[in-house]
Amino acid sequence: MEIRGVSNNEKEIINDIVSIHLDTFKGFFLTFMGRGFLKLMYRSYVEYKNSGLLVALENDKPIGFLAYSGDLSGLYKYMIKKRLILFAWYSMGAFFRKPTVFMRLVRAFLKPSEAKRDEKYVELASIGVDPNSKSKGVGSRLIEELKSMIDFNEYAYITLETDAVDNDGANRFYQKNGFVRVREFKTNEGRKMIEYRWSL
Repeated sequence: MEIRGVSNNEKEIINDIVSIHLDTFKGFFLTFMGRGFLKLMYRSYVEYKNSGLLVALENDKPIGFLAYSGDLSGLYKYMIKKRLILFAWYSMGAFFRKPTVFMRLVRAFLKPSEAKRDEKYVELASIGVDPNSKSKGVGSRLIEELKSMIDFNEYAYITLETDAVDNDGANRFYQKNGFVRVREFKTNEGRKMIEYRWSL
């Protein structure tokens, strides 16, 4: 298995990562936004400074990915500024399928600004593994690669958020990989979440 960063010109790999996301996160908000929206989002992770996309490859085929950012607020602003028309187009499609999606989308884009802290940190924004490659240690390898890349003289910790309810597997996975639970909170939609952190 090879773990490496994705470059901007690897459109086929980004397409494969979107497919893994769709297979991994069925029923989730970003999945509902559709393939086109996800493609734009993951391309932005590759392009924006202090952000990136890691891919796990087996026989040159993507079987997992991890998206991260050291400046999530800046990344979201970049996404809106650089691809506003395309994001609006894909968002409109989602809005017509489900009108309540608009406020959820606005809150999603405002969230990074609300979550600003005094210290600099890296957000593990998304991690997914092809369902056919589960239990091979792919997710743990991706997290280990992220940990090894981060300059902890510059960043205080890696953080992530995940569901608190009906999500025992993911919560065990993050704890197994050394993440420590720091708080539980509710989203505006009433979804219970847990924030985890990992630091040296």
